[in-house]
Amino acid sequence: MHKPKLFTYRRCPYAIRSRLALYQAGIDYESIEISLKDKPGDFLALSPKGTVPVLVQSDGKIIEESLEIMLWALNINDREHWVLKDNDLCQKLIFENDFHFKKNLDKYKYADRFPEHSKEYYRSQCEIFLNALEEKLKFKLYLIEDRISIADIAIFPFIRQFRLVDENWFLNSKYDALKKWLHGLINSCMFKEVMKKN
Repeated sequence: MHKPKLFTYRRCPYAIRSRLALYQAGIDYESIEISLKDKPGDFLALSPKGTVPVLVQSDGKIIEESLEIMLWALNINDREHWVLKDNDLCQKLIFENDFHFKKNLDKYKYADRFPEHSKEYYRSQCEIFLNALEEKLKFKLYLIEDRISIADIAIFPFIRQFRLVDENWFLNSKYDALKKWLHGLINSCMFKEVMKKN
């Protein structure tokens, strides 16, 4: 039987969270790095939308959404119980990250493409979510409980991306609990492992 194949891009936060779940589940897979500027035809044939990650299971079934890849992997092996049963807060935070924060993050990253407002304005819109995360992390080690959950893994690659837009600003910001949380996850063995270049 063939190994699952993951079409990925090393720095993409959606791809990062998928790789983290696959790593955590102990799933042996073939990683195929995609050039976003020159997407291969076989990749586009599998997923015409042309975004990563895309997982091709051993039986040929295709999963095109990062959260679905995460849940597929953790359904096979969730040894540290990242998936919290019936946790509405977890789902709400991930939804807020994926559908609101990410849009503001893109405008903050590429502010010159969105001249309607300044870069500082787009950053302030991102801070609505950062403030919410900061409040949660003041009282616990991770977003939902005092242990890692799927919410932490699904969200932190995007906060990392936010930090990289203006690292000096972030390091000097008021978000002390958020910075500590992010630092711990970035320096974890699992993150270093999935960020290795093929």
